[in-house]
Amino acid sequence: MGNDDDPRIREVRERFERSELHARWLALRLDETVPGEVAVSLEVEPRHLNLMGTLHGGLIATLADTATGLALRTHLDLGASFATTQLSVTFLAPGRQGWITARGRVVKAGRRFGYAEADVVDEEGTLLARATATFSISPGTTSPEDGSQ
Repeated sequence: MGNDDDPRIREVRERFERSELHARWLALRLDETVPGEVAVSLEVEPRHLNLMGTLHGGLIATLADTATGLALRTHLDLGASFATTQLSVTFLAPGRQGWITARGRVVKAGRRFGYAEADVVDEEGTLLARATATFSISPGTTSPEDGSQ
Protein backbone atom coordinates (compact mmCIF):
# COMPACT_ATOMS: atom_id res chain seq x y z
CA MET A 1 0.00 0.00 0.00
CA GLY A 2 2.92 2.36 0.47
CA ASN A 3 6.24 2.91 2.15
CA ASP A 4 5.72 3.15 5.93
CA ASP A 5 9.18 4.75 6.24
CA ASP A 6 8.00 7.90 4.41
CA PRO A 7 6.31 10.19 6.96
CA ARG A 8 4.20 11.85 4.23
CA ILE A 9 2.78 8.47 3.15
CA ARG A 10 2.16 7.53 6.76
CA GLU A 11 0.39 10.87 7.35
CA VAL A 12 -1.91 10.36 4.35
CA ARG A 13 -2.88 6.89 5.53
CA GLU A 14 -3.46 8.05 9.12
CA ARG A 15 -5.55 11.06 8.07
CA PHE A 16 -7.65 8.88 5.79
CA GLU A 17 -8.27 6.31 8.52
CA ARG A 18 -9.36 9.09 10.94
CA SER A 19 -11.70 10.74 8.44
CA GLU A 20 -15.36 10.26 9.37
CA LEU A 21 -16.38 11.40 5.88
CA HIS A 22 -14.04 9.29 3.77
CA ALA A 23 -13.40 6.09 5.71
CA ARG A 24 -16.72 5.71 7.48
CA TRP A 25 -19.60 7.72 5.99
CA LEU A 26 -18.61 7.22 2.33
CA ALA A 27 -16.90 3.88 3.11
CA LEU A 28 -14.02 4.61 0.74
CA ARG A 29 -11.02 2.31 0.79
CA LEU A 30 -7.43 3.55 0.44
CA ASP A 31 -5.86 0.86 -1.75
CA GLU A 32 -2.48 2.30 -2.67
CA THR A 33 -0.36 5.18 -1.44
CA VAL A 34 3.03 5.89 -2.98
CA PRO A 35 4.74 9.24 -3.55
CA GLY A 36 2.68 11.09 -6.14
CA GLU A 37 0.04 8.39 -6.62
CA VAL A 38 -2.99 7.21 -4.68
CA ALA A 39 -5.75 4.71 -5.44
CA VAL A 40 -9.10 5.08 -3.64
CA SER A 41 -12.02 2.68 -4.14
CA LEU A 42 -15.73 2.53 -3.45
CA GLU A 43 -18.01 -0.48 -3.51
CA VAL A 44 -21.05 0.82 -5.40
CA GLU A 45 -24.29 -0.28 -3.79
CA PRO A 46 -27.93 0.47 -4.66
CA ARG A 47 -27.88 3.50 -2.32
CA HIS A 48 -25.23 5.11 -4.55
CA LEU A 49 -27.33 4.99 -7.72
CA ASN A 50 -29.13 7.94 -9.26
CA LEU A 51 -32.70 7.97 -10.57
CA MET A 52 -31.53 6.34 -13.82
CA GLY A 53 -29.98 3.39 -11.98
CA THR A 54 -26.34 4.35 -12.54
CA LEU A 55 -23.70 5.62 -10.12
CA HIS A 56 -24.36 9.23 -9.14
CA GLY A 57 -21.85 11.56 -10.79
CA GLY A 58 -21.26 13.39 -7.54
CA LEU A 59 -19.76 10.25 -6.03
CA ILE A 60 -17.47 9.86 -9.03
CA ALA A 61 -16.39 13.49 -8.58
CA THR A 62 -15.86 12.96 -4.84
CA LEU A 63 -13.72 9.89 -5.51
CA ALA A 64 -11.64 11.80 -8.09
CA ASP A 65 -11.23 14.81 -5.78
CA THR A 66 -10.14 12.54 -2.93
CA ALA A 67 -7.63 10.67 -5.09
CA THR A 68 -6.07 13.81 -6.58
CA GLY A 69 -5.92 15.58 -3.23
CA LEU A 70 -4.35 12.66 -1.40
CA ALA A 71 -1.85 12.16 -4.23
CA LEU A 72 -0.84 15.82 -3.88
CA ARG A 73 -0.55 15.48 -0.09
CA THR A 74 2.13 12.78 -0.58
CA HIS A 75 4.33 15.52 -2.09
CA LEU A 76 3.75 18.21 0.53
CA ASP A 77 5.89 19.00 3.53
CA LEU A 78 4.42 17.88 6.83
CA GLY A 79 2.23 20.65 8.22
CA ALA A 80 1.39 22.14 4.82
CA SER A 81 -2.23 22.50 3.80
CA PHE A 82 -3.98 22.79 0.47
CA ALA A 83 -7.38 23.45 -1.04
CA THR A 84 -8.86 22.29 -4.31
CA THR A 85 -9.36 25.43 -6.41
CA GLN A 86 -10.76 23.72 -9.50
CA LEU A 87 -12.04 20.24 -10.27
CA SER A 88 -13.08 19.21 -13.76
CA VAL A 89 -14.63 15.80 -14.34
CA THR A 90 -15.38 14.37 -17.77
CA PHE A 91 -17.84 11.49 -17.52
CA LEU A 92 -17.15 8.82 -20.15
CA ALA A 93 -19.25 5.79 -19.17
CA PRO A 94 -21.95 5.02 -16.60
CA GLY A 95 -20.92 3.40 -13.33
CA ARG A 96 -22.74 0.31 -12.09
CA GLN A 97 -22.75 -1.74 -8.89
CA GLY A 98 -19.41 -3.28 -7.91
CA TRP A 99 -16.03 -1.74 -7.15
CA ILE A 100 -14.80 1.47 -8.78
CA THR A 101 -11.35 2.93 -8.27
CA ALA A 102 -9.93 6.42 -8.72
CA ARG A 103 -6.20 6.52 -9.41
CA GLY A 104 -4.87 9.99 -8.65
CA ARG A 105 -1.44 11.15 -9.77
CA VAL A 106 0.45 14.38 -9.31
CA VAL A 107 1.52 16.14 -12.47
CA LYS A 108 3.00 19.25 -10.78
CA ALA A 109 3.55 20.09 -7.13
CA GLY A 110 5.14 23.47 -6.53
CA ARG A 111 5.40 25.64 -3.43
CA ARG A 112 2.04 27.38 -3.96
CA PHE A 113 0.29 25.50 -6.78
CA GLY A 114 -0.46 21.89 -7.57
CA TYR A 115 -2.01 20.03 -10.49
CA ALA A 116 -3.17 16.41 -10.46
CA GLU A 117 -5.23 14.04 -12.58
CA ALA A 118 -7.35 10.99 -11.83
CA ASP A 119 -8.86 8.17 -13.84
CA VAL A 120 -11.95 6.48 -12.41
CA VAL A 121 -12.38 2.89 -13.59
CA ASP A 122 -14.68 -0.02 -12.83
CA GLU A 123 -13.69 -3.61 -12.01
CA GLU A 124 -13.27 -4.47 -15.70
CA GLY A 125 -11.00 -1.46 -16.27
CA THR A 126 -13.61 0.57 -18.16
CA LEU A 127 -12.76 4.26 -17.91
CA LEU A 128 -15.79 5.90 -16.28
CA ALA A 129 -14.34 9.39 -15.88
CA ARG A 130 -11.17 11.44 -16.14
CA ALA A 131 -10.61 14.36 -13.80
CA THR A 132 -8.16 17.22 -13.48
CA ALA A 133 -7.67 19.29 -10.35
CA THR A 134 -5.72 22.38 -9.35
CA PHE A 135 -4.76 23.20 -5.79
CA SER A 136 -3.64 26.19 -3.77
CA ILE A 137 -0.86 25.17 -1.36
CA SER A 138 -0.10 26.90 1.94
CA PRO A 139 3.14 25.73 3.53
CA GLY A 140 3.30 25.10 7.25
CA THR A 141 -0.24 26.08 8.23
CA THR A 142 -1.50 22.86 9.87
CA SER A 143 -0.10 20.25 12.15
CA PRO A 144 -0.20 16.57 11.17
CA GLU A 145 -2.25 15.84 14.29
CA ASP A 146 -5.12 18.26 13.67
CA GLY A 147 -6.87 16.02 11.12
CA SER A 148 -7.54 18.74 8.55
CA GLN A 149 -7.40 17.97 4.85
